[in-house]
Amino acid sequence: MAALAGGSLMASIRRTLSPAYHDRSYQNGAGFSSPSHKFLPNGNSKHFSSSSSTHFPLLFTAINIVYRKGWRRSFCRCLFFFLIGFVFGITPFGHIDTDIQAKDFAFPELKPPPVNFQLDDQIVTSVSLGVSTRLHEEKEAVQESIEPLKQLIIVSPTYNRAFQAYFLNRLAQVLKLVKPPLVWIVVEEKAASFETAEILRKTGVMYRHVVSTSNSSSVKDRGVHQRNAALEHIERHKLDGIVYFADDDNVYTLELFESLRTISRFGTWPVAMLAPSKNKAILEGPVCNGSQVIGWHTNERSKRVRRFHVDMSGFAFNSTILWDPKRWRRPFSNPIRQLDTVKEGFQETTFIEQVVEDESQMEGTPAGCSRILNWHLHLDTGKLAYPKGWLLEKNLEVTLPIK
Repeated sequence: MAALAGGSLMASIRRTLSPAYHDRSYQNGAGFSSPSHKFLPNGNSKHFSSSSSTHFPLLFTAINIVYRKGWRRSFCRCLFFFLIGFVFGITPFGHIDTDIQAKDFAFPELKPPPVNFQLDDQIVTSVSLGVSTRLHEEKEAVQESIEPLKQLIIVSPTYNRAFQAYFLNRLAQVLKLVKPPLVWIVVEEKAASFETAEILRKTGVMYRHVVSTSNSSSVKDRGVHQRNAALEHIERHKLDGIVYFADDDNVYTLELFESLRTISRFGTWPVAMLAPSKNKAILEGPVCNGSQVIGWHTNERSKRVRRFHVDMSGFAFNSTILWDPKRWRRPFSNPIRQLDTVKEGFQETTFIEQVVEDESQMEGTPAGCSRILNWHLHLDTGKLAYPKGWLLEKNLEVTLPIK
């Protein structure tokens, strides 16, 4: 029995010292482990503690306490190496230069590369940028388009006759195409008729309906008095623009009205007209060298005694000449009007003599006076009556069968 007990005891001791026995797990979940064996490679914790305690007694004492309380091995290792690194970090191992100056943090000085400059080179006095001038030209064009246009003051005498509505509507269609500002002064004799007012309202052109109160015994005097009524209206209201006498029975181009805005003081141009025999066309107006008037076209011997050979629809002038004589240095301040005391055909020249002194104050248009811009046809429609049957006393009664 003693021998058997001794054998069991020795076997128990060997199982305790065996590595396989230490890694053995139990059913209740508790496992036995030796901190000294797992921490030290050779399993001799006593020898390691005695040799290290001479240098770091407090450190390893704390580690032993941690292992005895069963904390996790990874946390202990991290704490151990952290403390080791902290100790080495604060331990001075050599000489450190603490003399730090501001120049140690200064940025390097940047210098441009050297340039060889010779005094013999040409001196640059101006610099021209190679930029297209198209933008500048477009800007000038926009500025020109923004500048206000001159107002056109169109004077048209009219009277009751068969083709009055046709003539007024035809002229109104041309004026409607002209760029504003434009005012159309339509003058009637004695009273403003309802029919004329109705036509003017439907044209869409800005107009002024004026009445001449002078009694006229002839067609010549009637036109003179009506134009004088328009001149008086312009002078009284001080209308600023270019005045043009446009009879309603003439034929005009749109280019004519656009060219009137280029006139500064007095402009003139050639007019084509039918001869009294109605079998040929004649030309009357200026001969120009550019815009300078150097002569006149005329074909009738009786009119060669006139100073200026111009048709009534062949000139235009600035309206300020009527009401601002000081601006144009006129020698007299009498009202400028057409004369009914002169012979027929001399109303134009006697009127122009009140506006300008000679051809040097005139402007030929278009350039060279080389184009015909309007026609004076001399259509006599005064005696033309409505044909019989045009006016009906009753409305037509028409019966149409229903299909």
